Amino acid sequence: MKRRDLLGMTMSAALLPATALAKGAGRKNASTRARPGTTAWPGAQAWQTLRTQTGARLLALSSPFARGQGDAVRVEALAGLKNPYYIGDHPALTQTSGWQDAWTSRASAYAVAAQDAADVAAAVNFARLHNLRLVVKGGGHSYFGASNAPDSLLVWTRAMNKVAMVEAFVAQGCPPGSTQPAVHVGAGAMWADAYAEVTTRGGRYVQGGGCTTVGVAGLVQGGGFGNFSKGFGTAAANLIEAEVVTADGMVRIANACTNPDLFWALKGGGGGSFGVVTRLTLRTHALPAFFGAVFGEITAASDEAWRALVARFVDFYRGSLFNAHWGETVSFKDGKTLKLSMVFQGLDQAQAQAVWAPFFAWVKERKEYSFAEPGVMAIPARHFWNPQFFQKHAPGLTTMDGRPGASPDHHFWTGDGEQAGWFIHGYQSAWLPSALLAPQQQALLVDALCAAAAQWDVALHFNKGIAGAPAAALEATRDTAMNPAVLDAFALAIIAGGGGPAFPGMPGVKDDAERARRAATRIRGAMASLLKAAPTAGAYVSESDYFQTRWQDAYWGGNYARLARIKAQFDPDGLFFVHHGVGSEAWSADGFTRL
Repeated sequence: MKRRDLLGMTMSAALLPATALAKGAGRKNASTRARPGTTAWPGAQAWQTLRTQTGARLLALSSPFARGQGDAVRVEALAGLKNPYYIGDHPALTQTSGWQDAWTSRASAYAVAAQDAADVAAAVNFARLHNLRLVVKGGGHSYFGASNAPDSLLVWTRAMNKVAMVEAFVAQGCPPGSTQPAVHVGAGAMWADAYAEVTTRGGRYVQGGGCTTVGVAGLVQGGGFGNFSKGFGTAAANLIEAEVVTADGMVRIANACTNPDLFWALKGGGGGSFGVVTRLTLRTHALPAFFGAVFGEITAASDEAWRALVARFVDFYRGSLFNAHWGETVSFKDGKTLKLSMVFQGLDQAQAQAVWAPFFAWVKERKEYSFAEPGVMAIPARHFWNPQFFQKHAPGLTTMDGRPGASPDHHFWTGDGEQAGWFIHGYQSAWLPSALLAPQQQALLVDALCAAAAQWDVALHFNKGIAGAPAAALEATRDTAMNPAVLDAFALAIIAGGGGPAFPGMPGVKDDAERARRAATRIRGAMASLLKAAPTAGAYVSESDYFQTRWQDAYWGGNYARLARIKAQFDPDGLFFVHHGVGSEAWSADGFTRL
């Protein structure tokens, strides 16, 4: 398949109607955006015009838990909240229901259920013309609430979910001979869609997220880590080209040869700040023979034994796991439990078992540890995201979207189900520099981990730091907008907690704000203890603290100044606003008032 065969999947900019491409059409944003009930809010005729432009794909939104909704609607929604695919398919809901003292999930006034870039351009032009708060939702997984806002117009890309592999892709404007295997992914596709097409059916690998229900576009723009980032780099580093609608309503192609600054900003500069991405083209890789996992729990009988276990694991990680093969998570739980949830690539089961044998032998030799026999599992890599394979060989590990007519590719890791609609109490993240693994620094790291875990569970996500990756993956990640600190990070530490879904108006929700605030205080305290080992650590924009004070430096480091210049070039009036996104310091917290 050649690049020009893509026309069946998406519209090229050259084929879009002239009205969608009218540069600068409409007025400059005023100091305050329009809200319903004010004279500035568009009238019925204006909304009807947008409905006509988008083929009747303009939707008036209301939460299923809003007053006036019937019992049947509420019952269906309550049942659906256990299914992240249901939440993603509902334009008035988000995968996170809110964050204590920060935001709550509230429906936009209207949504354009976009089917192509022309629909997106129509929505963008309308929002600019009428000075509206604009929101973009694909997967809806934003912890900061970026995919929802009351009194706004939502660009909903869920229907733009086609995935198509291409054998010899040439980015627009680049030399004809620079071909590479790739995959085109629509903005509304989730990683379940991408993995099914690329890996299960295509026999190749695309670097994406570990959670199958996360939207592809949002993850890539945030930087994007997945199970095997240590081997293949970030998702952003694997972006070859993007189609994006900018604030002037233009449909642009961005790659290394065409609009290179915009392309660089889209690679980790944060979703929703520079435009609405409508299609991405990602590099694909040869598939390893095997993917696999190691899982188990070790509990220490005393504080002394616990510190010894943490110290032994840190040294074992440095010597045996700090390489391209290993990723995912080890958690320090309940004060004295080490939980292993790691994955590997490029090793068979015997090789993986051999890697872990010395560590497991050390544990078994000591009576102060209780330790069930660990699980080590390797499977043909092609089946790693194949739900039918798991239903046959490991039932219960994945859960299907069981709704009538649901895609047979739509499944999620059963353990991820607890995050469907969850309400965040506190969330902290920090990249830990590889220098902490040096023998002379390990004691500092161990002390910090033990002190933090005494207050709250600590998870080290080794695949969310790029140190230890191959040189090619490091160089590709270096050419992204992410904080360069990620290049030297061996792990992303995450300390977080929350409760079940708490959508406004949802029956049975008890507002225990004080309990949530106490949890947030303990989470902050745990991270403060951990940061004694890395006081200047950066943080991952997609998984971080809503109340981060030094967010420009934490998320982007020295790259922020360049990102701000690109923002000013492509969105000078600040049409695109997200919390702690590039340029957001010029606006009020709700994005409605220019400061």
